[in-house]
Amino acid sequence: MDEHRIAPRRRLLKSGKISFGGGAAIDCTVRNLSETGAALEVISPVGIPERFTLVIEADDIHVPCHVVWRKETRIGVHFETSTRRRARHATAHD
Repeated sequence: MDEHRIAPRRRLLKSGKISFGGGAAIDCTVRNLSETGAALEVISPVGIPERFTLVIEADDIHVPCHVVWRKETRIGVHFETSTRRRARHATAHD
């Protein structure tokens, strides 16, 4: 089966947080990442909203996203802004 993706993804295992609702956060593991989205693994998808901010502290990424698919303990998200653009923006303000 061919995959039709906007941007190539890279596999990884990084700690992340799903941040929403004025400080609420749920831990997650980032399983793969591209400039346009990510696949996340969570203990339980219950209570995760359709829109939230994905935080990957190790890479200084705080990117708004929305859920595009859910399957058991995995969630696919699409970024509302590019991670490359966010990284450049963060670097420019250091």
